[in-house]
Amino acid sequence: MKMTTNRLSEPCCNHLGVRLELCNIVVLIAVCFFATQALAQPDDSMTVIAPPGQIDAVDLGTGPLPGARQQEAWHSQYGSRFVRNVTVATLTPFLPDAANATGAAVIVAPGGGFRTLSMENEGWNVARALASQGIAAFVLKYRLNQTPAEMEAFKRAMDEMFSNTGRSAPVLEPEQMKMQLAIQLEDSRAALSLIRRQAAEWKIDPDRIGMLGFSAGAMLTMATALVGEEAKPAFIGNIYGPITSVTVPADAPPLFVALAADDPFFASSKFGLIESWQAAKKPVEFHFYEQGGHGFGMYPKDTTSTGWFNAFVSWLKMHGMLHRKTE
Repeated sequence: MKMTTNRLSEPCCNHLGVRLELCNIVVLIAVCFFATQALAQPDDSMTVIAPPGQIDAVDLGTGPLPGARQQEAWHSQYGSRFVRNVTVATLTPFLPDAANATGAAVIVAPGGGFRTLSMENEGWNVARALASQGIAAFVLKYRLNQTPAEMEAFKRAMDEMFSNTGRSAPVLEPEQMKMQLAIQLEDSRAALSLIRRQAAEWKIDPDRIGMLGFSAGAMLTMATALVGEEAKPAFIGNIYGPITSVTVPADAPPLFVALAADDPFFASSKFGLIESWQAAKKPVEFHFYEQGGHGFGMYPKDTTSTGWFNAFVSWLKMHGMLHRKTE
């Protein structure tokens, strides 16, 4: 594995017609992420930090985002680390001890409204917890919409986005997802392909590779399962992402969903996603927590939403994903 050379990313919301509605959804996800992370941790100030060491990050080979102008930048907020202006997608493995390995694997897709990635709270910390359970975890640093290079300009851009964004329930249509999330889907497909190629080396069962996403990462996870063509994750987890109705493919995987009832954006959009999976007679588990807000991830909170991780692991076990591989 090699250390990647980090560069940039570019906006995906510059298309008309069929892309417009999903573009609004992307902005909504960005708003809900930034506006509600503060509910989880009190320190919402953004502080520029040096890029952390990423010696295990594997370049996915999808190339730099065309037309990108800004350099990848890191900052701390809410006691956690974030990255923005990502243009080169990477995958960072967190492998379990060989004696504890189950053979299952999960790609972890952090959220951040496609403008930043919550690499610590919704990435590395999740991956470490999965590895401790014997599950190989891989944090996907996917390419993002560009934001201003200067922190103050970035803050102003976020404030402007917040003030101009509506709160209509998103409708996720297949063609919209394919077009609007084309770049990110390329990254998630490449991640699944890489893990399958390296399955023997990493002691992973290629038939037990799933994907778990948070907020915008949940949207990417859903798109990967619904329109990702050859990607076909074995199972998917949607943690406080959109839950409106979708067209469910015949080969849809088991779905795990966790959402707080006081999530200010997605909790009021009804449960179309759950109903769609049920109507298609596909396995689905839905945890609707009384409290937790949006963006709780692995943050310590005095709410039952902190139980989502143990529930997810139990769900994986129920589906046979934690049984050891037999030689």
